[in-house]
Amino acid sequence: MKNHDPVFLVTAFIVIASLVGCSPPAPPATLVPPSPLSPAPPAPVSPAPIAPPGQSAGKWLQLAPLPSPRSEVAVVALGHDIFVIGGLAPGTGVTKLVEAYDPDSDTWERKADLPLALHHTSAVALGGKIYVMGGSGTGPTRGVFEYDPSSDTWRARASMPTPRSAHALAVIGEKIYVIGGVTGTGRENIASLEVYTPATDSWEVKSPMPTARDHLAVGVVNGKIYAIGGRLQHSFRSNLSVNEVYDPETDTWTVKSPMPTMRSGIAAAVLHGRIYVFGGESPDGTFANNEGYDPATDTWATFSPMPTARHGLGAAESEWIIYVIGGGVSPGSTDSRVNEVFIP
Repeated sequence: MKNHDPVFLVTAFIVIASLVGCSPPAPPATLVPPSPLSPAPPAPVSPAPIAPPGQSAGKWLQLAPLPSPRSEVAVVALGHDIFVIGGLAPGTGVTKLVEAYDPDSDTWERKADLPLALHHTSAVALGGKIYVMGGSGTGPTRGVFEYDPSSDTWRARASMPTPRSAHALAVIGEKIYVIGGVTGTGRENIASLEVYTPATDSWEVKSPMPTARDHLAVGVVNGKIYAIGGRLQHSFRSNLSVNEVYDPETDTWTVKSPMPTMRSGIAAAVLHGRIYVFGGESPDGTFANNEGYDPATDTWATFSPMPTARHGLGAAESEWIIYVIGGGVSPGSTDSRVNEVFIP
C-alpha cells in the first residue's frame, strides 16, 4: 500500500478539477425522471450549498470513467485501489468483469475475472484480500470467492448457508457479516444474518434483522452495523427508509432514526464516523440523493447530491475520499461509466 498525505491528495483533486473546468452551481435536483438513453458522464460540477447551516455540503469531482459501463456492481477499496466487480453490462448481460482504479494515475486496469458471472453481488476487503459473496447469475447463489491481489487470482471458499442476492456485507474485526437480500426465486426476502470467519473458513448464524429486505446498504461505526433502506420483494415500488442497528456483542438489533428518503438500489460508505447513503431508484426515476447519518446523535443531514443520479451503483471510502462508481441512470436495466468522488 502506498502512503499519501490526505491534504495533498484532496488538494490534487481540486487542482485537477480547476484544470478541466467546473460548471456553475445548479439547483440540487434529487430525483431524475426515467430516460431511454444513458447519457455520457457529465462535466465536473460545483456542489450546491444545501447542507444545514454550519455544516459543509461537501464537494464532488469527476475522475476517469469506468472502462466498461455497468450497473448492479460491487465496489470495494483494497490497499490504494478501488475494485469494481461483476454487474450487468449492456449487450452481454451479467458479467465476470473486474476492473481496478488507481487514484495516483487516474487510470483503470483489468484484473482477473470472477470465477462466476454475477450481478447484485457484494464485496468487502479483509486481511489484504477481497471476499465476494452471493449474488445472482441465473438466480441467488451461495458462492464465496476470495481474491488475492499478490497473485491476481480467485479461489472458492466455504459457501454461505443461505443463497442470496441484493444483500449487504459488513466487516467487524476478523469476521464478515452477510445481511438480508432475496433468495429462492429471487423475490423472497430474507432477514437472516450469517457470519463468516476467513481464518477458519467457517460460518455461524446470528439474530436476523427485524425487517427482511433487499437492495439495502450498510455501514459500520464503532463496532456496530447499521442496515439502511432497501425494498420489499425486489420491487422499487416498495422502497423503505428503515434504519436498524446490530450489536455483535449482544447479538441484538435496535431501531434507529429512519433515512429521510425512502430509497433502494443504494450504496453507502463511512467517513469520519458518518454513514453516507447515495442514489437509488423508484418508479418515478433515479435518485441523486446524498444523505448522511450520524450514529452519535441518531440524526440525518442532507449533503450535496451526486452530479449523476444512479441506482445499482457502488461506493467505497479510501484515504478520506468516497468513490461512487457505476450504476444505472434510469430505473431498471440501465448502466453508466460514471466515476465520481465525494469529499465531505
